[in-house]
Amino acid sequence: MEIAAGKILISDPFLQDPNFARSIVLITQHNEEGSFGFVLNNNIDLSIHEALKDDKLPNYNLYQGGPVEINTLHFLHSLGSVIEPSKEVMPGVWWGADFDKALEILRKSPDMMTNFVFFMGYSGWAAGQLADELEEEAWIVSDIGSKMVFSHEVDANDLWKMAMKNLGGKYAVLADSPTDPSLN
Repeated sequence: MEIAAGKILISDPFLQDPNFARSIVLITQHNEEGSFGFVLNNNIDLSIHEALKDDKLPNYNLYQGGPVEINTLHFLHSLGSVIEPSKEVMPGVWWGADFDKALEILRKSPDMMTNFVFFMGYSGWAAGQLADELEEEAWIVSDIGSKMVFSHEVDANDLWKMAMKNLGGKYAVLADSPTDPSLN
């Protein structure tokens, strides 16, 4: 499967990079200049209202979107053109909208948080870098539904396992492999 915006990268079970071990990365942009995305399953112990020091915002945890520029905030949403300018990454998932407008919506309607996922930092690859990593089999390219992107019910640690099992075959077996195979 070819890499493109809207595809996910599922890390190889034995990937040793601590930034991406057992991770799911949603690619939001892929072109000749490189690739950009967010780790969907690295929930951190910091809420959006704590990070922005704004008690009117919901108490939902942020995700570590990747190791690049971890002092920046980003978000994905499912509200489409309600928040402009938005770029549709895949059906039901938009990126790149007005940050202040998103916060305004959440202050007025905290229950709308289920339509958002906020990230500190992002994942980025220079031109050709991701292709090299795919050649080394560090990643498996797959699809994911928008429901999984915004699923606040699924434990972030279980998302990788679910994605591997959905691939079937040898990947389903590897989903239950230990993090450190030497301990098996």
